[in-house]
Amino acid sequence: MTKVLKILCFSAAVAVMAISFSGCNSKKWFNASAQENGASKGPLPTAPDATFKDLDGKDVTLSSLKGKVVVLNFWATWCEPCQVEIPWMIELQQKNADKGFTILGAAMDDEGKSVVEPYVQKTEFDVDGQKMKMNYPIVLGSDDLASKFGGLIGLPTTVVITRDGKIAKRFIGLANRDQLEKQVRALL
Repeated sequence: MTKVLKILCFSAAVAVMAISFSGCNSKKWFNASAQENGASKGPLPTAPDATFKDLDGKDVTLSSLKGKVVVLNFWATWCEPCQVEIPWMIELQQKNADKGFTILGAAMDDEGKSVVEPYVQKTEFDVDGQKMKMNYPIVLGSDDLASKFGGLIGLPTTVVITRDGKIAKRFIGLANRDQLEKQVRALL
């Protein structure tokens, strides 16, 4: 092979690998290697004061949720692992909303509100045998907002934030349900 052809083959191989690991549609990757990153030893990092837009176009700031334990869940309507997590999120919200807790679902769909709003309004999930819609605030995410939280390697990505606005834990890919619930209980 010529040098140029070798470079093109290498570039194509790198591009294929990047596509394989970047999208939510790579279900095998998420199930096989969902990562969990805890905070480093020492003081917990402070969550950025991000401002999201809700589905009504109103600002929702992370600082307005200070005093609550917040699970910030970056997700998308087309993301299969996200759909696995949503019933867990509905149940967590249902069990803990009255204890100073909220989930904030940041939808990362490129089409924004035009696909997210109908999905949230119409889609029901099986939660312990009951059909339920998402029962927690949904906001529109963006790459700029996600970059404030370290960027997204894939979806879902979940950030657990303490009452005083510190990042306690970060789950990349499908979260471990038991560990997520344990983390939330410990912070409540």
